[in-house]
Amino acid sequence: MDQPITNNGETGAEAKAMFAGGCFWCMVSPFEEMPGIISVVSGYTGGHTVNPTYQEVCSETTGHTEAVQITYNPQVFPYEKLLSIFWMQIDPTDAGGQFHDRGDSYRTGIYYYDEKQHELAEASKQELAASGRFDRPIITEIEPAQTFYPAEDYHQGYHKSNPYRYKMYRKGSGRDAFIAQNWTIKKNKEELKQRLTPIQYEVTQNSGTERPFTGEYWDHTEDGIYVDIVSGEPLFSSRDKYDAGCGWPSFTKPLQASAIAEHTDSSHYMVRVEVRSKEGDSHLGHVFDDGPKPTGLRYCINSASLKFVGKDKLEQEGYGEYRHLFE
Repeated sequence: MDQPITNNGETGAEAKAMFAGGCFWCMVSPFEEMPGIISVVSGYTGGHTVNPTYQEVCSETTGHTEAVQITYNPQVFPYEKLLSIFWMQIDPTDAGGQFHDRGDSYRTGIYYYDEKQHELAEASKQELAASGRFDRPIITEIEPAQTFYPAEDYHQGYHKSNPYRYKMYRKGSGRDAFIAQNWTIKKNKEELKQRLTPIQYEVTQNSGTERPFTGEYWDHTEDGIYVDIVSGEPLFSSRDKYDAGCGWPSFTKPLQASAIAEHTDSSHYMVRVEVRSKEGDSHLGHVFDDGPKPTGLRYCINSASLKFVGKDKLEQEGYGEYRHLFE
């Protein structure tokens, strides 16, 4: 067995983290778009053979599990937030694999590089168990990091090289449905009616649309980020905002593609692509393909679905990892 590998600490510009969450194709995109993430590599770890191949690992004879190794800047994106993202990608109660992928090579795990990561991982596991979110024990293993072997080139960035197959795989495996069921905010309609203004409630909960040129942010130009008014999840940056002349806030892209969900909307005798927040399931607006370069997209968003956090208040309100966007 390999000796445990240590990190160089989290005081420098780079550190490493390693997670196993079933199919490694699905464990890259949730992390790679986050601020401070330098690289995410798919590979194998925890077994008793050297330089295993994908076929060997899948044969369940090597002891390895599919994993991702993340190089990140802890000063921008701390390890605690990596842990939070990790738990939201998996079924931590499944001892036999993940979703339709069965076998020990699909087991879940957190593999720590130093004692600080070990302590934070154990604390996060205990917090999840105490939350009552799941009615079965949390069985995800927490162990010292061993040698990581990068997977074959065709496995790297699979969600980009084979986007259609990747999306079909995620959906067909049951992963997306599990995440939606267990990690979407459970809404209290009465509480939301008390907390939100009538237009905010109508837009986010009933897929309404505010009148153009009436929203708070359609001509807003201050530096900062826009978050979901319901859940607080980060959605858009002022750096990607532009005046589309339509009377609604318009953006060329979200902060992370994984922060939003897109659905076909055939209401009002039109076929459009609706945009909703992933965690809060709030209706935000629609996305069109008539935007400027570099994306060619126009995310047309209702002001009523957004809350603005200025760059000088990012740390104060818990979004400090996005401060670097404005430096």
